Order: sequence, then structure tokens, then C-alpha cells
Amino acid sequence: MKISATVLQQLEQLRATIRQHNYAYYVLDDPQLPDNAYDALMRELEAIEAKYPETITPDSPTQRVGAQPLTAFEQVQHALPMLSLNNAFTDQEVQEFHQRVCERLGTEQVEYIAEPKLDGLAISLRYEQGQLVTAATRGDGSTGEDVTHNVRTIKAIPLRLQGENYPEILEVRGEVIMPKAGFDKFNQQQLAKGEKPFANPRNAAAGSLRQLDPRATASRPLSFIAYGVGLVTGGTLANKHYDILQQLQHWGFPIAKDLQLSFGIGDCLNYYRATLERRAALPFDIDGVVYKVNALAQQEQLGFVSRAPRWAIAHKLPAEEALTTIQAIEIQVGRTGALTPVARLQPVSVGGVIVSNATLHNQDEIQRKDIRVGDTVVVRRAGDVIPEVLRVLLEKRPANTEIFALPPRCPVCDSEVEHEETIARCTGGLFCSAQRKQALQHFASRRAMDIEGLGEKLVEQLIDGNCIENLADIYTLPREQWAGLERMGDKSADRILRALEKSKQTSFARFLYALGIREVGESTARTLAQHFGSLEKLTAADTAALQLVPDVGEVVAQHIYRFFRQPHNREVIAQLQAAGVQWAENEVKTEQAQVLAGKTFVLTGTLNSMGRDAAKARLEALGAKVSGSVSKKTDYVVAGAEAGSKLEKAESLGVKVLDEAAFLVFLSEVEHVS
Repeated sequence: MKISATVLQQLEQLRATIRQHNYAYYVLDDPQLPDNAYDALMRELEAIEAKYPETITPDSPTQRVGAQPLTAFEQVQHALPMLSLNNAFTDQEVQEFHQRVCERLGTEQVEYIAEPKLDGLAISLRYEQGQLVTAATRGDGSTGEDVTHNVRTIKAIPLRLQGENYPEILEVRGEVIMPKAGFDKFNQQQLAKGEKPFANPRNAAAGSLRQLDPRATASRPLSFIAYGVGLVTGGTLANKHYDILQQLQHWGFPIAKDLQLSFGIGDCLNYYRATLERRAALPFDIDGVVYKVNALAQQEQLGFVSRAPRWAIAHKLPAEEALTTIQAIEIQVGRTGALTPVARLQPVSVGGVIVSNATLHNQDEIQRKDIRVGDTVVVRRAGDVIPEVLRVLLEKRPANTEIFALPPRCPVCDSEVEHEETIARCTGGLFCSAQRKQALQHFASRRAMDIEGLGEKLVEQLIDGNCIENLADIYTLPREQWAGLERMGDKSADRILRALEKSKQTSFARFLYALGIREVGESTARTLAQHFGSLEKLTAADTAALQLVPDVGEVVAQHIYRFFRQPHNREVIAQLQAAGVQWAENEVKTEQAQVLAGKTFVLTGTLNSMGRDAAKARLEALGAKVSGSVSKKTDYVVAGAEAGSKLEKAESLGVKVLDEAAFLVFLSEVEHVS
């Protein structure tokens, strides 16, 4: 059937009108139509599209719901990482942040933008040619889950950008939230249906966005607030964060309405105090405020540390408190054998979260606060995250309570407990099943050996069923034994075996981190790998040699030295290598570290010959600095397959670019010279 120009014009006008009313309602908070009039427009559009289905477009306002339920979420690699923020809990910590910023910028005054820290679920929205194509959760910062079908149901998120002059590719970062009013109404509906209510709006938002059926998400009162951008290509953004947010609002995104430009840290702290006073009256939950350096040039100059920017900080609001009683004190045994007392509490809502457990830290802390089973206590969520017993109400203490003392023997394996200052530690090592569980979970974690699918429940089965005695055994466990575990089967066993095989190709730094040496985190493991270059040199080092490594002091050196002197640890490492775990070892020489000293590299895209982790390790072993962002100070950009915006920026700045073949030649030459 041929569609008349009049019908096409009517369709376009209806869609534009509805989009404009959505913009007025969700972005400007200024509705122009009563609900029944808006609904009439939608029904008119639905009727025309039903008659002429060939006219339906993906960005039509009628197409927010329609996808079939998913069986699982796909993974999405973020083009630019979604970074976390460092936290400040006091005014002094904020002042120290400001001082660091000023020192790095060489100035005494900085313009910040202060904004509420929303308590929802971080999301990245990718628009191409103005149309929403992908939405992904933050995940681990590098990889998230594809929740596009669900995000399309949130009316505050435009399916097509408003206005003009938006970039060809635009990634918008923001928070999916459930406003307080919608949360209260939703929980009432849950109770009316005899279903369990959510503890707080954040959990409700996260749970709603992870529904496999988008129709379930559409039924929940979700909203969205934009707070920044990710990848931007084929267009120009403003050079200040505040102005970028205004651009986002112009293109159809809600932004926080109480943003404040702050000229100096004093203004930021005043904003914090004002926000604290109106916290209860806000329409959505927040857990702090965020201060960001406003000028993008200054942000780039400040750069990043680990996984957080140096140009922003989250100033957390004070924790909310509640009264409850201690029903029991239990002992948890950690990966390194540390015994941690945990209070089992009468469940209580603290800051909107149901709390039933709280760490008591150690015996000294219990004695200092005089905590006993049966006590009425004040509980808070420290930093709005970790439950903590703040104090005991002695006037409510029942008669005949007993002073608590840690046991002299491990409650899991009955090994002797030794005391190191404030820490009590089981001496059972890998003989203790609790330590084996924690050690294996750490070994398999994403930032260690990255064994996909080997999670907590599977680890518990392996240890409780005496399937393995040490870390290396997971690589020799037969397929039929994997398949015989609860909720596994042949397909799941094959997936685990593939993940195990993939994990065997790793880096020296990852392997060191995976071993779980006390106080050796990712950064220290990377530094050790760069300094020694090979496992043989590291295991042969004494404490004096270890303390020559940057950031390794006497205590950490002792931990490393003792770890490699334990026969069973050496045996496990040998078994892991015999099973095929391997990495590219770099024979690092003292003089070699100077070959690329002062040079800054940026890696982008996929390097098929070695992977980016290995390339980074080799460059850093030669003294180079490997940065995550391209600037005028970058000396080389190494561009692998499917390189993105970093390559484009390098070309625009005239930075020298090496493709993978040229990079391999370059590495060979400089390593030969060194």
C-alpha cells in the first residue's frame, strides 16, 4: 500500500510533538499537557503505525517496549573506561584534595562544579547519528552488561537526540535512579501482590534494569540523570564540564537541577553543607556530593591515578544510624588466615538498607567498645557502605552477659591461632578449608587469573567436596568431575575448561597478584614484576633486595620473602607452571629501565601478538610511562586492531602512531639496544 505524503507528514509531526512533550516533562520538569492529552497523542500515533507498520522506526516513541525477553545479558566493552571516584569523608580530606589539585596545576585557585552524587546504577548510553544504539552498565569499569532493551523503556532517556550539532558518536554517562515517590508506590504494589519489597531505591533501580524481560522494566518508575560523557567523535563539545552538561540538556537529557559552579573549595564545602540540610527533601537518594575540576584542559593535565581521576572526588554524606541488638558473634577466616569477629544483628534498616551483619574488626576493638552478645548497639553504615557497630548502650545491657574473647584455635580447621599485634591469624595455611576457599576465589578473580565462571558457589563445592587440595589442582581436575558438580553438566564443564585454558596465558604481574601474597596488591605485583622481570630472580631475592623495589617496605618485604620460602608455596607454583600457566618474562636490567625513560605511550585497540597487558609490561620495563589518555605530551600511540577515539586524537595532535607491526619492530630494536 502506497503511503500518502499527508500521512508521512502527520507521523513526523506527531513524533516530534511527543518528543517535545517528553523533553518538557523529563528534562525541563515543565509539563505542557495533562496526562490524558498526552495519552491521546500516543494513541493516535499507535493507530497510524498499526495501519502502516512499514513506517515504524526504531526511535519512534511507541517503540520503547517490544523486544522479546532475553535469556542472558551480553557483555559490552566500554570504548572509554567508566572510572570510579576516590572518596573523602571529612572537610580536611577535601582540603587535601584541593591542595593536590592546586599543586599539580601550579595555581592557587580552581573552578569546580559541585553536583549531587546520585545513588543509583551507573550507565553508558551510546548514540550514533543521534540515535540510541547501545546502553551498558558500568560493570568493572572496562566491561559491562548490554541493557539496551531495558533502557529503551525509560522515558527520561531519549531514543533520538533533540536539537542539532550533536556529535556523530556520543556516549553519555549517567545514573539510572528510582525517585523516592515512585519507589514508595512501587513497594506498596509489591506488598499488595504479596511480594517482597525492595530495601532502597538503589536496589530497586539496579534490579529493575537487570530484568531479562523489558516489559518488567517498563512497569517500574525509573528515571535517568546525565552527569558526563565518554567517547565523543565527529563533533565538538564545550571545553568546560558545566557547559557540556548544558549541551546534554539541550540534546534531551535530564541533568541535576542543583548543580553549582564553585570558585574555590570553600564554595564546594558550603554546597556540601546545604545539600546535607536538604537531603531528606530531595526527590531522589544521594550518598554524597561530587566536586569536579570544571575546565577540561585542567582535567587532562591532572590525569588519573589507578582507576580514578585526579580531578574529581566524592565527598560522602554522614552515615545514617539505627539501634539493634547483637544476637551472636561469629568468626570468619579470611584468605590470609586472619580471624575477623562478625556481629550477627537483629535485622534493621540503616540508610534504607537492611543490615543483619557488622564487622567487629578485631579483639582490641571489641574490648575497647565492650561489645557483648545481647547488647543493644548503635549501627551505622560507614561511608554509607560497610555496616559498623558504633557504640553499646550500656544502660540497656541485659544481666549475665559474658565478655567475648577470640578462640585460641581456628574454628574451621582447629589449627593454633597466633597473634600479630591486633590481628589473630590461623596457622593452618592451605590446610584450612576457609583459607583455600578465599585463596581460590581470589586466584580466579577478574583482575587475577580471570577464570570466568569459577565463582563463590563453585569454589565452595570444590573445597567442601575435597575435590582439590591446592590452587594448581583446578587445572588437572577431569571433565567428568566438573560435570558432576551441582548445577553444572557437560556444557558448563566445557565452559569452565575453556576458561581455565584461556587463563593459562597471563602476565607475570597478574600471576603474582593471583598468588595472594599478603599485602601484595595489583600495583605492588606490577612493580615487582617490572623490577625483577622473572620469577626466578624474585624468589631468590632477600628482604634487602626486595626493599629496593619502590613502595615495598620492611613489612611487605618480609611477607614476600616468607611466602617464597614456604616449600608448599613453591610446590604449588611449580605445579601451576607444569599445568601450562605461563607468561612472557622480561629480563629487566637496571640500565634497561632507562632506555625509554621520559617517554609516554598510549595503547589502544587489540594487539593480537601479545595483548595490551603484556605490551604495557614490556614498555614499563624499559622505563616508559604508559598513559590511558592522549595529549600533546604523548610521544607514541600504539594502535592495534579496531583502535578508536585515541587514534583519532593522536592524529589530530600530530602524535606519532605505531601500528602493531611497527610496534613489534620498535620493541625489538630498543630491547636489543638495552
